[in-house]
Amino acid sequence: MIVDDDRITINLLQTLLELDGFEVILAPDGATAYQKAKDVQPDAFLVDYHLTGLEGTDFVRQLRADEQFKQVPIVMTSGREVEEEALACGANRFLIKPFDPFDLVSILQEMLGKKDS
Repeated sequence: MIVDDDRITINLLQTLLELDGFEVILAPDGATAYQKAKDVQPDAFLVDYHLTGLEGTDFVRQLRADEQFKQVPIVMTSGREVEEEALACGANRFLIKPFDPFDLVSILQEMLGKKDS
């Protein structure tokens, strides 16, 4: 699940990830993402640090407080160097924007135990 309020970013990432065999679910904000996540139970989350309404860090804390999502891999992204805050709130990995999309694919494959790209 990609949680980001930047339509261009999520469309590009969706295309890239789908080409690599991932099924992608999109959400523009934390509140929408949480409701969708309860329904579809994603295997991983890609969450922007700055979201409209519920901040990315608050969304990640909300996920980690829910038994259903305690172990689900989370990658947080930001245009600022906020890795410490991202990891402190419960993200497993952090990528600073702009990042190489192929790095994201590798990270997700590693986190989900997939070997082939």
